[in-house]
Amino acid sequence: MEKVLESKRSRQFAVVKKVLVYGIVSCFILILIVFVMTCWSIRSSVKSISAEATQEHAGDRIEALMAYANSENHSLRERNRAVWALGQIGDERALPVLERFNTGQPCNHDTSLCQRELGKAVKLCKGGLNLTAWLPR
Repeated sequence: MEKVLESKRSRQFAVVKKVLVYGIVSCFILILIVFVMTCWSIRSSVKSISAEATQEHAGDRIEALMAYANSENHSLRERNRAVWALGQIGDERALPVLERFNTGQPCNHDTSLCQRELGKAVKLCKGGLNLTAWLPR
């Protein structure tokens, strides 16, 4: 009787162990898929904004994005998108433009570029951690 009970417990433990292992592996795979999809979405957005900027401004995409962010001919929202893209690309050449607009003051989205985005972009261009930078942009 004890052997039967012990054998039953052993099988139950094996099933629980299997479910836990499969659950953990499934969660890891799901997290990895979400991460890759997020990185791909960011990459696509950066490419789209860069393409828009290079159609309107001369130079490579960094120079075009800097000119786009500088341009008074674009809305603040569009210019903020260019700032964000510059940060995602992380090229040091963008630092003079980003730092010129970065006042460190609270954001006023009605009158100036987003200070939060500028601050993040400056950090990324100075070599800050960018988990999505492994995909070519």
